[in-house]
Amino acid sequence: MNEAAILKALSNVEDPDLKKDLVTLNMIQKLKIEGNKVSFDLVLTTPACPMKEMLHNACVNAVKLLVNQEAEVDIHVTHNMKAPENSEIKGVKHIIAVASGKGGVGKSTVAAGLAMSLSKKGAKVGLLDADIYGPSVPTLFNLYDAPLVQKQEGVDMMIPHEKFGVKLLSIGFLTKTDQAIVWRGPMVSSAFKQFTRDVIWGDLDYLIIDLPPGTGDVQISLSQLNGVSGIVMVSTPQKMSTADVVRAIDMFTQPAINKPIIGMVQNLSYFTPPELPNNKYYLFGKDGAKDLAEECKIPFLGELPFQSNIQGLADAGHIEDEQFHSNFSEIADEVIKRVSILASTNG
Repeated sequence: MNEAAILKALSNVEDPDLKKDLVTLNMIQKLKIEGNKVSFDLVLTTPACPMKEMLHNACVNAVKLLVNQEAEVDIHVTHNMKAPENSEIKGVKHIIAVASGKGGVGKSTVAAGLAMSLSKKGAKVGLLDADIYGPSVPTLFNLYDAPLVQKQEGVDMMIPHEKFGVKLLSIGFLTKTDQAIVWRGPMVSSAFKQFTRDVIWGDLDYLIIDLPPGTGDVQISLSQLNGVSGIVMVSTPQKMSTADVVRAIDMFTQPAINKPIIGMVQNLSYFTPPELPNNKYYLFGKDGAKDLAEECKIPFLGELPFQSNIQGLADAGHIEDEQFHSNFSEIADEVIKRVSILASTNG
């Protein structure tokens, strides 16, 4: 066995998302050969890679089948995520905004579910509730205390809460639960900028930003934020929802803003009563958001059913429950995949 033979064998293993082999992608590092033992690092693009086990097994098989059947293959799976050079939020590798263009479609629940799922898959995750007028994160996480403040270079910096493995910040942590936020646009924009600039987020693989409905001040402020990896759109199937989502997609894809759309999530897709587990009732129409994704030529990330028990868990702040998480796992995998593809394309 020699290094050239091992690398030639591993060049037959392709990353199914990036459509290139692992050697070309520089994902095989620190290769060592000692007698009958081969060891190397498999460097992935994210710690939450859904194909981690598949790529590991493919590498083992490539060495054994193409080089030496008796070889002992020791692979250390790691990752290499770097914050973009122009990122304005120190230590954050990927900023993902969740938007809808319309209220009442479950956008905040999707943002929280995505953050939780990414965390469970091994990523370091933060969730910023940017819905200044109607913050939902305090309810979803059953957390209402004000964040701690720490001075850094003479500036008061907020320290996010951490719960269920996710770092959290919301205007709802700074106000009373029954207090209305009566602010004009410039104040809203200023608050958003403060939540991104004057916060010690630390080292994060993903920062999920839960945007408010519409195409207003916070969205404009987001467009001016460097380092945004993309936007996840959320809609329910009916036309009343998809009509507003179209406008939001148009805003984000305008040349002046130009933020990539990661894909579309269809929420409240259907209802299955517990006593009839094989039946699906399409309460809000069928495939409206899925069809819209196809029309707009953006990826469809998946659909979420209407489940009263999930809504109950969200209202009670028990989103750590496995029933809640299981609904978002596949969607999180799709988001991870699309973000990696976009990062590779832009890189």
